[in-house]
Amino acid sequence: MKKTKKNTTEIGNLGEQIAVMSLKSKSFLILDLQYWRKWGELDIVASKNNIVHFIEVKTASYETKEKLHYSLTHDAWRPEEQVHKFKLHQIGKALETWIVDHNYEGEWQIDVIAIRMVPRETFATINYFENVTS
Repeated sequence: MKKTKKNTTEIGNLGEQIAVMSLKSKSFLILDLQYWRKWGELDIVASKNNIVHFIEVKTASYETKEKLHYSLTHDAWRPEEQVHKFKLHQIGKALETWIVDHNYEGEWQIDVIAIRMVPRETFATINYFENVTS
């Protein structure tokens, strides 16, 4: 199946929905979704224990659970690898704007949620990486 921009966007949006559900189940308060400025985007802004988490969500989609399992057991590409130095720089610019827009003066960190999913089987794995830096 050839990936199209629409397909990629739909998979990304579904990954963000899964991430939000996971965060809520862990008592995070969702403050903002898809906060966008021309210099960067924040997928999810959430709060827990008086810390604001700027969360980048990366999603990979597989046709079957077997293909997903194969990728996990054979050291295949991982979605979190897409959060590289330039991406962190873009997130940093966007989060600075969010902080100013919301007059926020407390603690914050950048986190990454990597999701591998099988949409047809409503199955997903979630890896949460806290406080990532370049």
